[in-house]
Amino acid sequence: MALVEQVRSAPKFLAPLVTWGMFWFLVALVGAGLFFVEGIEKLFKEWQRPEYSHGPLIPVLSGLLFLRQLKDVPVNRGPVPDRWVGVVVALLSLTVAALGKLSGIPDLVAYGLILWVFGILLVSFGWSVGWAFWPPVLHLVYMLPLPDTLYFKMSANLQLVSSELGVWFLKLLSVPVFLDGNIIDLGVYKLHVAEACSGLRYLFPILSFSYIFAVLYQGSIWHKAILLLAAAPITVLMNSVRIAVAGIIVNNYGVEWVEGFTHFFEGWVIFLACVLILFGLARVLLFFNPVKMTLAESLDLDTDGLGTQFMRLQYLRPSSALVGVALAGVLAAAAWQAVPEPGDVRVEREPFAAFPRDLAGWRQSGPRETLDARVERELRADDYHSVNLVKAGEAAHVNLFMAWYLDQTDGGVHSPEICLPGAGWEIAWLERSDVGPEIGFDRRFDVNRAIIQKGETRMMVLYWFQQRDRRIASDIMAKFYLMVDGITTRRTDGSMLRLTTPIRENETDAAAEARLLEVLAAMQEPLPRFIPGS
Repeated sequence: MALVEQVRSAPKFLAPLVTWGMFWFLVALVGAGLFFVEGIEKLFKEWQRPEYSHGPLIPVLSGLLFLRQLKDVPVNRGPVPDRWVGVVVALLSLTVAALGKLSGIPDLVAYGLILWVFGILLVSFGWSVGWAFWPPVLHLVYMLPLPDTLYFKMSANLQLVSSELGVWFLKLLSVPVFLDGNIIDLGVYKLHVAEACSGLRYLFPILSFSYIFAVLYQGSIWHKAILLLAAAPITVLMNSVRIAVAGIIVNNYGVEWVEGFTHFFEGWVIFLACVLILFGLARVLLFFNPVKMTLAESLDLDTDGLGTQFMRLQYLRPSSALVGVALAGVLAAAAWQAVPEPGDVRVEREPFAAFPRDLAGWRQSGPRETLDARVERELRADDYHSVNLVKAGEAAHVNLFMAWYLDQTDGGVHSPEICLPGAGWEIAWLERSDVGPEIGFDRRFDVNRAIIQKGETRMMVLYWFQQRDRRIASDIMAKFYLMVDGITTRRTDGSMLRLTTPIRENETDAAAEARLLEVLAAMQEPLPRFIPGS
């Protein structure tokens, strides 16, 4: 009776929505909002970064795509079959979110949120109808932040590509220029192609735009695929043009002119240029379309009746599947309140400042090195240690670098595979190499062995990641164990360790590696005081 009275007292345009089906749908939304709150907070935080500033538009655009697609689905006032698939998907989404909450990785909670959206659609429409709504659901992926490891690898690679193409454009225009890693040397001035210049801040919104463009485009499937796949190379190309134009301005007018110009040029101008190129590509593809049409006719931009489709919520039936999903979300959110807050796990360790200055004859040469302020900001380590070690009778020094993080869920370890090329070093060789009893260890473990070079200077590098007592070569596996440790022990601390030595003229690679292995073995005894294990 209470529901009937609410229907009678509700505003006329809202009265059709006050139904038991709508009630349980709202309960499901509230339960999901409470359980996925860490993922939602993560999204709002990431949307403040330039790379993801387009994020708030994505759910809106996905909703419009859904309502547009719903026009082609007849109203079903009868029973809806095969809802159980949606229940399974919704429960899977809660499981993924629970793993993210337990491990302290909010990205996983955000990923689970998209699964839940798909699950609730399958519950509402059934599998036979609901699966067809995958395009608007898939579009929600563009609002998610990339995993940090993938983000930094993409950023580093795009920086290098953008730098090389930018320098190529400058040389075409007869501008004297030299590329050293990500540093464009114009002689008097130097431009550093930083992380912000990688093109990711244009790539993500352009990928989202091209996805919607491909969905609305009324051409063949292979036309849609070309429009979707073309977004990335178009963005990289235009980002390189931006870098080249900045180089021309610096070369002719000085570095002080590039700041104001860059802030204007790198935003809307680049985005609009990429959009215009996509429209031009679509126009070219129309020549190969068997049905002749104009570009305007090729895009389904009909927005009539979207309000009518929204009002179809009144036909939502209060099924056992919908009630079950709603109660599962509410109970999961309530049960989570009983789980103790992880907080900052207390990790007993000594600061790197107390690290021994003598390691089996390898003595610290000079004071600890301090990183450049920009590098230190990007590293975001809670403690780091960088020293040169020398030994009597050895022809070259060994640089020891260690970075330690109390919490790796927000950024975390940066792989040298990413950082070294950004500093101008070319990785000439990179492989996994296992070490063990031959240098005093009771069991074997993998390290990364690299040879880097800059000009005629060659260096050998050994590096690995340490998660508690685990020594891990793969940055992907380091992230996996981060999740495992977060769930089992609530600890998310970890570190990266790197040893570097010059390969001198007429010296073999094996001789340089022997120096690194000697220091690696010597540092293991004091290391647990500074990088805690179990």
